[in-house]
Amino acid sequence: MEATIDPAIPLAQDIARVIAVFDEELRSDLPFVNTLTAELGRRRGKLLRPKLLLTAGRATGTLREEHIILAAVVEMVHMATLVHDDVLDDAEVRRQNDTMNRLIGNEGAVLLGDYLISHSYHLCSRLESTEASRRIAAVTNTICEGELMQIENRGNFRLTEAQYLQIIERKTASLTSLCCELGAIVSGASNETCRHLAEYGLRVGMAFQIVDDLLDLTATQGETGKSVGRDAELGELTLPLIRFLGRSSPEQQTRLIDILSNGDPHKSEAVLDVIDKTDCIDQAMDVARSYLAEAIAHLAELPESGAKAALIAAAESGVHRRR
Repeated sequence: MEATIDPAIPLAQDIARVIAVFDEELRSDLPFVNTLTAELGRRRGKLLRPKLLLTAGRATGTLREEHIILAAVVEMVHMATLVHDDVLDDAEVRRQNDTMNRLIGNEGAVLLGDYLISHSYHLCSRLESTEASRRIAAVTNTICEGELMQIENRGNFRLTEAQYLQIIERKTASLTSLCCELGAIVSGASNETCRHLAEYGLRVGMAFQIVDDLLDLTATQGETGKSVGRDAELGELTLPLIRFLGRSSPEQQTRLIDILSNGDPHKSEAVLDVIDKTDCIDQAMDVARSYLAEAIAHLAELPESGAKAALIAAAESGVHRRR
């Protein structure tokens, strides 16, 4: 199950407004560009980040038009990262559809990702304050740094757990953190409340990415709706493999590194055969659950409400999912 917001919370109308703003912003006078952006719409996911921003806003105050605009902006940034990620990973499937790079080639996909980024900042110009756009720009820089750090460490079989956590904090958790913080800021919450929502979002993002990496190793394409096994194929260490390399014998380490180093494009099964009799996958899930518990703890001071319950449900479903 993908991370979701409780459907009992009346977000549908607000999300419809977010989608309308998103689509209108991307509209072009070039028909072929509109065709491409329509393809993006068919690949729209559960809109978790906009929903987190709106729900954080509801949990701390009243929604405003600025929330809607910012929700569209963060989804544009997120979708841009997915389009670019699929190019970097040479992925073929995303949300049960061909990836954009498979559909229009790497050059077109890179430019389409750039198009999303440029429009996200154009949309930010509608806001009265420049603070949110500065924060989003800073986080986009952080995401790029995380991706660069990940590429730099492909084939680095001495990657430490601390380095791995830094990568996923930058490339994933930084944006979920900002979504939750911005929702609270725009609602006029106190600095302390905004800090707690930022910490909640950071930990949800960390847990989400750890589980995503586990699914890339253990799940099927049919379960996840996207290409799997790419981390192993690219020689990128994720948490269970880092734990295995740190606790196994030299012979076991050599065997795993040999598998990750060879040219076999389908390495995940061989990797699983090596680590299957260990508890490394369970250990990685325990780390994700720890982040989940910490995330929920940061909501303790919020008043009880449907929105608060939805934030808790979103965190829990992000860990207990298959896609």
